[in-house]
Amino acid sequence: MSDIQDPMVARIEAHPDYQALKRKRNGFGWTLTILMLVVYYGFIGLIAFDKAFLAQPIGDGVTSLGIPIAFGVIVFTIAITGLYVRRANGEYDRLTARILEDAAR
Repeated sequence: MSDIQDPMVARIEAHPDYQALKRKRNGFGWTLTILMLVVYYGFIGLIAFDKAFLAQPIGDGVTSLGIPIAFGVIVFTIAITGLYVRRANGEYDRLTARILEDAAR
C-alpha cells in the first residue's frame, strides 16, 4: 500500500471551504440525528411507560391518540429527510462545486 496521495485530493482537503463544508454537514447531520432520536425514543417511551395516554380515544370513534402520534413520527422523519436533501442539493452542492473548481486550477 502506498502513502502517496493524489495531489488533487490533497488540494481539496486543504481547501478552507472543504473544512467549512465538513463542519456544516456534520453539525447539521448530528442535529437531525438527535432530533430523530428524541422523537422516536420519545414515542417508544410513551408506548412503554404511558399506554393509557396513547389508548385515549379520539372523539366518539375507535381511533386512539396513539395513531396520529405514530403518524406524526413518520411525517417528521420524511420532513427532516426532505430538509437534509434540500440543503444538500443547494448549499452543500454549491460549496462542493466551488471547492472542485478551485482545486482543479
